[in-house]
Amino acid sequence: MRAALAAIALLAPSLVLAQSCPQPLASATKLVLVVADPMSSTAAVLRQFERASPGAPWRAVGGSESALIGYRGVAWAHSFRAFARDHEPVKIDGDKRVPAGFFPIGRSFGFAASPRADYLRVTTGTVCIDDPSSPAYNTITTRDKIGWKVHGENMWRIPQYRRGLLIDYPTDAKARAGSCIFIHLRLPASTGTNGCVALPEPQLASLQDFARSGAVLAVVPRQALPRFKGCLP
Repeated sequence: MRAALAAIALLAPSLVLAQSCPQPLASATKLVLVVADPMSSTAAVLRQFERASPGAPWRAVGGSESALIGYRGVAWAHSFRAFARDHEPVKIDGDKRVPAGFFPIGRSFGFAASPRADYLRVTTGTVCIDDPSSPAYNTITTRDKIGWKVHGENMWRIPQYRRGLLIDYPTDAKARAGSCIFIHLRLPASTGTNGCVALPEPQLASLQDFARSGAVLAVVPRQALPRFKGCLP
């Protein structure tokens, strides 16, 4: 009994820490960390981490990669706005800022066919709705189902969407809190994104493999890293 109590005492700090970190970060075992410096930068550093269980130490997987982010940098996602400090912007649709916060990485997608589980093949008619007046806001559907009057990104016409990963982004239509957030292909001449994270194709393909069994995307301005002390690597 004494040995069991000692073991629990040793585990307790990590368990408390895991519970105090924001979700979905607290329960993540795979992490894609994107750090922008300064908050207005169009460039960021991306690194991958994993750990044995929630609360365990993070371990780096590979090295750092250069990522392209919003034309106007970073803004806090509406659902994580409590972490914003004075004069730090909060994400709204059309601001060309990538949302800061912690988000589950979803399905892989692309123009080509793929054997990946739950893969979304982008074909003629695939659209992501960015019209906050639509009940389909921030969802992917088809023009056959939604029609042509609802505003959205016609994904099959966007070269950057030849390969990518969906982000399970929690939005708020009334607040116009942002929509259609992806990790997508970085084209050679690109200087920024409309609110996504962009990577060269080899790194993006590798990230699709890494995130296959579930991972969390963390987008954090460097100035905000101390706000998540003990939660991030």
